Amino acid sequence: MIADFASLDSVRKLAQEYKEKHDRLHVLVNNAGLILGHRVVTVDGMEETFEVNYLSHFLLTLLLLDTLKASAPSRIVNVTSAAHYTGHIDFDDLQEERKYGAMRSYCQSKLAQVLFTHELANRLKDSGVTVNAVHPGSVRTSWGDEGGLLSIGIRIARPFLISAQKGAETPVYVASSPELADATGRYYSNKKEELSSKESYDQSVGKRLWDVSLKLAGLAQSPV
Repeated sequence: MIADFASLDSVRKLAQEYKEKHDRLHVLVNNAGLILGHRVVTVDGMEETFEVNYLSHFLLTLLLLDTLKASAPSRIVNVTSAAHYTGHIDFDDLQEERKYGAMRSYCQSKLAQVLFTHELANRLKDSGVTVNAVHPGSVRTSWGDEGGLLSIGIRIARPFLISAQKGAETPVYVASSPELADATGRYYSNKKEELSSKESYDQSVGKRLWDVSLKLAGLAQSPV
């Protein structure tokens, strides 16, 4: 099934199509991501990095949550990045309208994924659905090929990055390892649990981001 994560309508159609064809879902890995050298606005009027890297994952997960809960035990894995350590959620300029920076936007979106992980894990306690975040490593893909000075730097570094197969190891481990059956609300890198950034544990920020995200995603109320 194909969806454009720069369109919330496309994400809604994906969730609907999946639920029409399947009544079970045991693993959801949210892995779409990009970084843009300049600010792009989506059809939804939002900054594209924020929407593709985070908000569409938020929406898809909540739309599929009833299926995940009915399939318990099930797991949600949010593929974030070590870049989240330098991220900050700027509620006064969430869409980077005042000042756009490629890495600033990327790091904010990746921090949002970790905050979402912690908040959702708290809301799903005792549901049989676990939620964890992972850093896959610096992976050699087409990520960062959108042009500009940023892409030049990424192309220079690409020979030193790990393969996509190697980068998949930690997400697959967290999605399938029997020893992590009860692990939730955690952050993993290189198949080991680590502490995420200080801001990622701020429950007030996580709750505020949740409420803002509901409105941006067009959800009338929280399903959990």
